[in-house]
Amino acid sequence: MKRVLITGAAGGVATFIRPLLRQHYPMVRLSDLKAPSDFTDGEEFVAADLTSLSAVERICDGVDGIVHLGGHSVEGPWETILNANIIGCYHLFEAARRKGVQRVVFASSNHAAGFYPRTTTIGPDVTLRPDSRYGVSKAFGEALGAMYAYKHGIGVTSLRIGNVGDEPIDERRLAIWLKPADLVQLIRIAFERPDLVYEVFYGVSDNARSWYDNTRARELGYAPEGQGEFFAATAMGRQAALPSDPVGDFYQGGTFCAAEYTANFAYLGPRS
Repeated sequence: MKRVLITGAAGGVATFIRPLLRQHYPMVRLSDLKAPSDFTDGEEFVAADLTSLSAVERICDGVDGIVHLGGHSVEGPWETILNANIIGCYHLFEAARRKGVQRVVFASSNHAAGFYPRTTTIGPDVTLRPDSRYGVSKAFGEALGAMYAYKHGIGVTSLRIGNVGDEPIDERRLAIWLKPADLVQLIRIAFERPDLVYEVFYGVSDNARSWYDNTRARELGYAPEGQGEFFAATAMGRQAALPSDPVGDFYQGGTFCAAEYTANFAYLGPRS
């Protein structure tokens, strides 16, 4: 990989991983609606709105691999999710096909499968249970990525990312925390592993409380550095200050599951 593109480059996740990616790839193109506040040698910025196919084609021109972090990163109204995360995601994959991009890393989310109980361990092949319109958009992106992989030969990896940060900040994040260096490990596997067609990995570190079976990622070389349990005392202290949430505390998706929830939880809750 000579030149890689990061969409959503002004966002929090991109801010964590940009300096780490620069250690491995000679040129990193950044794209977002607005430029990040800082640049380093080997970085360039090209603005683009994901709802414009021609603009997305422009940012994909001449790149070998893409880390697609762009879009609306939390729950939102349907029109917002539709334009940023569904239409924008289609434009990204279609522009990648037209421009001959070799590999795409799609930033999926744990929220694509948020309606599994926290007592259940799930692998990458489970039936998706989105917990929100945002989660639905990530399920769409995974399906779209699989189609472009098998139909058009782009090597695609969907990362069901938990929570990227310096440390987990509450009980739920003790299970889903992802150290930035571990995210870069997963991206490098997605870019550099020979013969990769389509893979789904969980974007989590080596967390003792994890709900995810990430065996496939480890088979392909993933050796996470981060251990969420190292921060358990601090995270549980913060958890104690939070209000209880019967729905959110039961399901893996947390507050995304609880928001707008109208089902009979007493009936649905115990189901695996």
